[in-house]
Amino acid sequence: MKQLSIGATVKKMGPLLGLVVLSAVLSAATPNFLTSNNLFSVLRQVTYSGLLAFGMTFVILIGGIDLSVGAILALVGIITASLIQTGMDPILASCIGILLGAACGAVNGLLVSVGRIAPFIATLATMILFRGIAQEYSQSKPITINVDGFFNDIGSGYLFNTFPTPVVLMLAVYFILWFVLKKTRFGRHVYALGGSEDVARISGLKVKSLKLWVYTLSGILSAVAALVVTSRLSSASPNAGVMYELDAIAAVVLGGTSLSGGRGWLFGTLVGVVLLGVLSNGLNLLNVSANYQLIIKGAVILFAVLLDRKNA
Repeated sequence: MKQLSIGATVKKMGPLLGLVVLSAVLSAATPNFLTSNNLFSVLRQVTYSGLLAFGMTFVILIGGIDLSVGAILALVGIITASLIQTGMDPILASCIGILLGAACGAVNGLLVSVGRIAPFIATLATMILFRGIAQEYSQSKPITINVDGFFNDIGSGYLFNTFPTPVVLMLAVYFILWFVLKKTRFGRHVYALGGSEDVARISGLKVKSLKLWVYTLSGILSAVAALVVTSRLSSASPNAGVMYELDAIAAVVLGGTSLSGGRGWLFGTLVGVVLLGVLSNGLNLLNVSANYQLIIKGAVILFAVLLDRKNA
């Protein structure tokens, strides 16, 4: 029994061990990797995918999938930037953007829970729909803004002149969601639904309502990521967030969350996000071509999926 417990712990800590080994290899391969500037740069770069991956973790834990997160990011960015460009207060525009993200997530939740459409098909359709709305609204052109203060700090500011604000934001969101998932009834219901929807329904859980809230949460986090991206770049593009959904899913799987639902943890997702960021950063420092980077990242993700299937 003790050996089983140790084995389960080692398996659970696998992503973290992988991150440590990868960091050690890159530290030996390039002296620039362990510099504070480079490490903060890695954390800043993974902020967007981290926020998306946190929401994706909840979705995958209930046995779902959300392919629309990148499109929601683009749509919220475009709408928020256009409102700011017309002179609206950036804080109010940001609030409207978050509400829009929640609405988009709720649409996904309704399609999956009430419409009973398979999550892959439902969110594939809304991915195309939301992206098309963003393209039409902006006439396929980026929207540039020029703001200072609060909105600028979301993506480009520093806390205590040291810690990048988007990194602090991502970690704050992580701790809030960790608490929700581990210490609240909602979190327990998420795991129960992912374990078995039939059992969850028999147990009296409001399955439709739970799915709606989980997808709404994913939409909200996509909107927050959109605000960070728009602030960082001082512009919004209808093409923003392309393939971000795949990075988010990859981070969740690398972190040990099962694609079949019911098993996983948010800390693993955070490690998975950082691991992918470190991998990309290290390959860039080593001047590996973009084509080979895709091959290596794809191989790593395939390995993680195979492990997930083996452990299912």
